[in-house]
Amino acid sequence: MKTLLFIGAAWLSMQGSLTVLAGPTTTTPRTNMLEKITKTDAEWRAQLTPEQYRITRQKGTEPAFCGQFYDHKTPGIYTCVCCGLPLFGTTAKFNSGTGWPSFFTPIDPTYVHTQADRSHGMVRTEILCARCDAHLGHVFEDGPPPTGLRYCLNSAALQFVANGTNRTNETNATGAAVAEAPTNVAIFAAGCFWGVEAAFRKVKGVCRTEVGYIGGQTEKPTYHDVCTDRTGHAEAVRVVFDPALVSYEQLLQVFFACHDPTQINRQGPDTGTQYRSAIFYSTPAQARAARAAKAQWEKSGKHARPLATQIVPATAFYRAEEYHQQYLEKNGGECHLQ
Repeated sequence: MKTLLFIGAAWLSMQGSLTVLAGPTTTTPRTNMLEKITKTDAEWRAQLTPEQYRITRQKGTEPAFCGQFYDHKTPGIYTCVCCGLPLFGTTAKFNSGTGWPSFFTPIDPTYVHTQADRSHGMVRTEILCARCDAHLGHVFEDGPPPTGLRYCLNSAALQFVANGTNRTNETNATGAAVAEAPTNVAIFAAGCFWGVEAAFRKVKGVCRTEVGYIGGQTEKPTYHDVCTDRTGHAEAVRVVFDPALVSYEQLLQVFFACHDPTQINRQGPDTGTQYRSAIFYSTPAQARAARAAKAQWEKSGKHARPLATQIVPATAFYRAEEYHQQYLEKNGGECHLQ
């Protein structure tokens, strides 16, 4: 419970006769957070190349080991070729040996829709862009930890954006809007996410924030689920920032200053693993910066006890319920942060 001080409260079908490993067959509900993009067939044909159209709008499949991204290693994100929605990052990419780009988790689980695919005499789980319904590929339950999933995609369904690319108001080669790169995203857990979000929203260069849950084993947890202290998730804040105005290193200083990083699984009167101190990094550079900042704070003498902050890879981030977003700005009050 929150404690407030109120100031006023595949293998894919192209494997032929080989065994196809089926993925999760549950259809995911379509998110209400994204504005749907719909176009006529003629408009999609005009926007896309013939191969992109065949893959994304006619549910085609490209040959193995032929797509431009199957062995692609440049740091960045892969967006939907049709609408530019950011789908997968290179930090979740792995070599599956199948010949298609493979990822163990999407950037945001609500950006990818799944549904049963019974074509070609098989039952598989199709993945589609949640904003424009572009066919992306399939997902299978033979991936690596921490998710155990393998999102197997067609390169032709993707557009790549390298880290550090300045893409404000830019479009990709097909005219679709492109979203920010993962180097412009930071994820922090420092106790009650209401107060943590409020602290980062005051920083010049922070473009937007959202609170949610990360680091647990339950898929799509609710606030009630997380409050049981059994899902393993931390309350966290996803910070989208402009590196030209504020650096990741500066955000780390805000993180350590806004809470007591020596407390284990609590902040003030709020107790439980969901209130742990943690930095979820998306790139090796972020991991190095986080470890350096933690070492700096431990040597500073600001705290009599050792820092308990965890520095771990970012996994799926689940956006919290809408009433939690910018809670203190809407309702007043303050959380038990320093």
